[in-house]
Amino acid sequence: MTPLELIADREGERVDQFLARSLPELTRSAAQRLLEEGKVLQQGQAVKKNRRTLPGEGYTLCIPDPAPIDVLPQDIPLDVVYEDADVIVVNKPVGLVVHPAPGHPDGTLVNALLYHCGSSLSGINGQLRPGIVHRIDRDTSGLIIAAKNDPAHLALAAQLQDHSLCREYRAVAVGSLKEDAGTVDAPIGRHPTDRKRMAVDPKNGRSAVTHWEVLARYPGHTYVKCRLETGRTHQIRVHLASIGHPLLGDVVYGGKKPVPGLAGQCLHAKKLSFLHPRTGERVTVECPLPDWFQAVLDRLERK
Repeated sequence: MTPLELIADREGERVDQFLARSLPELTRSAAQRLLEEGKVLQQGQAVKKNRRTLPGEGYTLCIPDPAPIDVLPQDIPLDVVYEDADVIVVNKPVGLVVHPAPGHPDGTLVNALLYHCGSSLSGINGQLRPGIVHRIDRDTSGLIIAAKNDPAHLALAAQLQDHSLCREYRAVAVGSLKEDAGTVDAPIGRHPTDRKRMAVDPKNGRSAVTHWEVLARYPGHTYVKCRLETGRTHQIRVHLASIGHPLLGDVVYGGKKPVPGLAGQCLHAKKLSFLHPRTGERVTVECPLPDWFQAVLDRLERK
C-alpha cells in the first residue's frame, strides 16, 4: 500500500468529506469505502466513519496497491502536447471519453494511454483510471494531464488542491454578460432529482470557484476565458448556467436542442500550467482552438 499523510484544517468536518476535499481524485464514496476497510488511520488507529476532524490532526490514508489492469491498450491516435518520464499532457478531441465506464467499455483515453505509455502509468486511481489525475467531459476538448508514477500523481493531486495547477478554458456563452470579468463562487453537488446532472447546492455542495473574463462580444453570445480555481464535475457549465449564461450547445444545462455543427458544449481546455513533480519548475502548455470551435467564432463574427 502507498501511505499518504493528510493534515486536517477544519473543525467538525466529516472525515470522508475531508478526504474527498483534500484529494480531488477521491470520491466521497471511495473515501467511505476506505474508512469501512480500516485504511484511514489516526495515530495508528482505524478511523470510524462518523468521526469529525480537529484542526492539526494527522491522518494516514493507506491507498491499496492497484489491482491488475483489465483495460486493454488500444492504438488510438493521441495529440501529445508534452511528455517526459513523469507526466504526459494530451490534447483530447471532442467525443473521446476519458476512462472506461458503463456504456463506454473501451475506446477511451485510458485505452490510448495504456498503448502509448505501456505499464508506466500511476495506479492510484485504480484499474479503470490509471494515470488520470483530473477529467474533462467527453464533449469538451483540450488539455488533460496524466501521471506516469504514483509520486507524480500525488504531487499533481496536491497541486489541484492548493490551486497551483492552473487550468484555463475558452467557452462561448449564450447571451451577453453584463460585466467584462467576474467570479462565480458557488458550491456544486449532485442535482437533487437527476443524478446525472450537477447543480449549485449551497447546503451540501463542495466549494467551487470559476473566474471568467470576456474576450469578445457577439450578437446573442459572449466569448469568454474561464480559469478554474477548483475542479468540480461540469463546473464551468453549471456555474455559467447558474448566472443565466449556459454554454452554446449544452443540452444538459442550456437549450434542449443540439446546435448544428456542434457535438456538445462549446468548451475547450486551452492552457495548463503545473509545477513539475520532479524538478519543481513550472511547466506551461497551450493548444490552439480546434477547427470546430474557430468555425463557431467565425460564424458569430459574420452575424
